[in-house]
Amino acid sequence: MIAAMTTATLARRVGFFTASAVVVGSMVGSGIFTTSGFIARDVGSPTRMMVLWAMGGLIALAGALCYSELGAAMPEAGGEYVYLREAYGALIAYLSGWTSFFVGFSGAIAAAALALVGYLGHFFPALTASQLGAKSLALAILWLLTVAHVSGLGPGGALQRILAAATAAGMVALIAGGLALGRGHLSNFASAAPAQGYSAVALIFVFYTYAGWNAAAYLAGEIRAPSRTLPAALIAATAAVTTLYLAMNALYVYAMPMAQMSGVLAVANKASIELFGPTAEHLIAALVALALVGSMSAAVLSGPRIYYAMARDGVFFRSVARVHPRLGTPARAMVLQAAWASLLIVFFGVFEQLVVYIGFVVTVFTALAAASVIVLRVRRPTLPRPFRVPAYPWLPAGYVGVCAWIIAYTIAKRPSEAAAAILTVGAGVPFYFIAVFKSRKDARLPP
Repeated sequence: MIAAMTTATLARRVGFFTASAVVVGSMVGSGIFTTSGFIARDVGSPTRMMVLWAMGGLIALAGALCYSELGAAMPEAGGEYVYLREAYGALIAYLSGWTSFFVGFSGAIAAAALALVGYLGHFFPALTASQLGAKSLALAILWLLTVAHVSGLGPGGALQRILAAATAAGMVALIAGGLALGRGHLSNFASAAPAQGYSAVALIFVFYTYAGWNAAAYLAGEIRAPSRTLPAALIAATAAVTTLYLAMNALYVYAMPMAQMSGVLAVANKASIELFGPTAEHLIAALVALALVGSMSAAVLSGPRIYYAMARDGVFFRSVARVHPRLGTPARAMVLQAAWASLLIVFFGVFEQLVVYIGFVVTVFTALAAASVIVLRVRRPTLPRPFRVPAYPWLPAGYVGVCAWIIAYTIAKRPSEAAAAILTVGAGVPFYFIAVFKSRKDARLPP
């Protein structure tokens, strides 16, 4: 491993609730409000749809258990960057961090910002009437969130807790109100529609909607009592979101039969109108906008910890490893991420294809991280493991198997997106060797 470039460190100030809020914020974006219509179209059965959402939750929980062992054993900033470095070496770790910066976090932030502006246009059409106005608003939200998190874990953590709690509370209120007072029908759970796709395709939609279950691992270097707090946050938050997702889908089925739901993009909006009438459209727009702000906030907070870890290893910009002396945050890493996300917002616009291949590369690296549970058990059996994955090695192997199937399926059915993802990752290889050469050259220079 390349020697650290700086002695700057991050203080352990993150508790259970902030870590959990980061996971909830990362998981609950627009997906749960939009994907169920496509899943209904593919499977045509309420039972099959609910089973797929339950399977997605179990897969996410399996991943969270793997990261719990890894994070408790190596409680450092950076998440899978650290795990891949220790299991497979610096190059694979660098490529995961490279992809996180250029696509995984910055691209996801940009896509969420543009989607958020679309929902805010429901309330402020004048601000989004032009492309310039929409992009300006997206940039303003991005930089406001960045400033909030640069300001310290106190204000930034409080903001993330508020956003996650408000989003969860809004979903609970919608579910409870819809089931208790809405104009739905239990008979819809026995409805059916012609299946127009495959359960395998639908499971991919579900899998991507659960993405973000590993978010607290990026903050492991700042979590108090990480051997206990990190596993608790990952497992509890993933289980809570799984429960919310299952309840939301039950609400959709209660609101309308499968034939009516099939293929609908704004499924939450349509379900709410069926349950409560046209005025519910405003409530759903506000709830989705709130969820997107929480998702952006979590990414703004967690992503820079990867670049900070890379810089400490000497394979990223040296200054990014510096912690602000007063605020205690990796401020330069956070500003750099926001700057790149801003360029994506300004020059590339809508990110539909980008979002597809984000899922591909994220699946590749989370699969490698889960597999590192087995690799490190073999290579480093004496490594202290305060938390151990249950049902080892079957649970991590099962998670890796599901990911491998998704990767293979994407390559076969969506080759252009898969090729773009592979090229994105591969483009980092020469830059890794340039970074290593520069790091070694700097190390030979006199102080």
